[in-house]
Amino acid sequence: MRYLGNKESILPEIRELLESKGLLQSQYTFFDAFCGSGSVSDYFKSDYKIVINDNLTWAVTYTKGRVCAPTCTFEKLGFDPFTYLNGNENCQHGFMYNNYAPTRSQRMYFTPENAGRIDYFRHQIEEWKNEDKITDNEYSYLLACLIESVSDVSNTAGVYGAFLKKWDSRATKKITFNSVDFRKELCSSVQTYNAKIEDIIGTVDCDILYLDPPYTQNQYGTQYHLLETLVLDDNPSISKVTGSRSTAPMRSDWSKEFKANIMFDRILSKTKAKYVVLSYNNDGFMSKEYIEAAMKRYGKPETFVCKKIAYKKYQNWKSQNENPHFEYLFFVELKPAEDVVYESPLNYIGSKAKIVPEIFKYQPQEYNTFIDAFGGGFNVGINARSEKVLYNDLNYLVAGLIRSFNEYETYDYLLYIRRVIKKFGLEKANAPAYLEARSYYNSLPQKKRDPRLLFTIILYGFQQQIRFNSKHDFNNPVGMRWFNDKILEKLISFSRRIKEKNIEFSEQSYRDLRDRIDKTSFVYFDPPYNLTTGSYNDGKRGFDGWNKELELELFNFADDLTTDEIPFMLSYVIEHKGAINQELLNWVERRGYRIIHLGDILGISGSRRKEVLIVNYEIHK
Repeated sequence: MRYLGNKESILPEIRELLESKGLLQSQYTFFDAFCGSGSVSDYFKSDYKIVINDNLTWAVTYTKGRVCAPTCTFEKLGFDPFTYLNGNENCQHGFMYNNYAPTRSQRMYFTPENAGRIDYFRHQIEEWKNEDKITDNEYSYLLACLIESVSDVSNTAGVYGAFLKKWDSRATKKITFNSVDFRKELCSSVQTYNAKIEDIIGTVDCDILYLDPPYTQNQYGTQYHLLETLVLDDNPSISKVTGSRSTAPMRSDWSKEFKANIMFDRILSKTKAKYVVLSYNNDGFMSKEYIEAAMKRYGKPETFVCKKIAYKKYQNWKSQNENPHFEYLFFVELKPAEDVVYESPLNYIGSKAKIVPEIFKYQPQEYNTFIDAFGGGFNVGINARSEKVLYNDLNYLVAGLIRSFNEYETYDYLLYIRRVIKKFGLEKANAPAYLEARSYYNSLPQKKRDPRLLFTIILYGFQQQIRFNSKHDFNNPVGMRWFNDKILEKLISFSRRIKEKNIEFSEQSYRDLRDRIDKTSFVYFDPPYNLTTGSYNDGKRGFDGWNKELELELFNFADDLTTDEIPFMLSYVIEHKGAINQELLNWVERRGYRIIHLGDILGISGSRRKEVLIVNYEIHK
């Protein structure tokens, strides 16, 4: 049958990729999550145990019919159903005849004769099923054959969103009940789902996840409504014009900009598969750059593959000069969930994103609450695996930004960003547009300053830094950056993670947290460094700065935790640009704390700093 996005032409490319990775093994389970017309499942059914799914019932039925066709012997029926159905002229004036032929309606999907035959075929198959004369596999196979036969005489341009207003020559042919195409090899195991993939991804056991989602705004439920009605055989209420059943239950958010990105992130984070293969198109909502960033976050970067496959697409005089079209084939081996590191979408000075694995490598063995006392961009706390996380930052503007990713639905957040970009004409290095947006934000009363607006402006500022003056007005100059796909990926993965975790937010001095810290806590300190103060917290902008006196206060606070047998970790810098923090070294030696040297860390500005972790507990690797 003719099917949008059919993968028949790239099946050898998929096989070559899987074979090169040593994954053509019969003990593996292959999950075809958007099975469509079943080309992929049928092609690999002798190589794997197959799990098929689609949001559309007809697609699951069609695919199952193709995969299981070699097992259909019709022993209980006792005769060849094809010979029987084609050997008579029976017709019924059922749903297809009354609604999709110019009989009681003006719709011209089928000729009246063929529509009557289709109703007869469907009725007879259902009767055999109800009388237990055919197996479940045989039932799916016959329905798949009916879909194939209907496709041969439909008066459409290939899909069923609308009918042609003149009879196509093939539509006037007499319908024949023909077999669907299938490979003759047997499949050792077939399991089916009929659901939206995002609703079941965490429950499906599989080794290889194959994704072939919709690329564009075309809704498959709209394009193939007639086949859904044919398979369900439920006589639904239909549109007066096209005859379409309600497509609301069949709508896919994969056909919406940003929602596709959000769901792709969810799929990668929740699947039980070890390997992921994705077919996608350069015309799709998700960019190659976004897909790569997402797959490398959840997968092992060294295993990532992206293969570009050129393909021919229908061209008319209007589209001859358009950009070339490509099918992308992506692959990655996923990491264990505990090895995935989430990154803040804020380009935060002193960010610990690069050393998160080291931090948790040296964490205490057991604790219930992770206290991120100087939360900042929240790169550390977001990755804590404790039951509860307390995020705290004295800078309420930064804390408001982090809180916003938790409070607003990610899709709505992205739409808001897009509206702001459009409203002010924000783009890389466009100083007038940037200054207008920044001035608008600063003109608002502080209580009405939306953190989403601030975040959007930050994206177009110098190095995307967070800078305020003493009045707490945002004052970073224009920059050469913009809202790109890497930031989009960080925002989506970070926002999902922050909503899933049990996080409490606080906007006060770390000293005020003492009553909330007990022996079940692990306290993490990442203060401004005495040798490298950040511009957003240098004491000149309406917030506490950092100096030797404040550093000593922190040391005393940490000592109090030690007295109460509460574990802490302090991220700090011993040496920077030739200067050595001797007070820090003296304190560590005097108290007998353990110091873990992390070596040179490259900061946002390009300078290197010698970072250490200081802990007051035994280290167990």
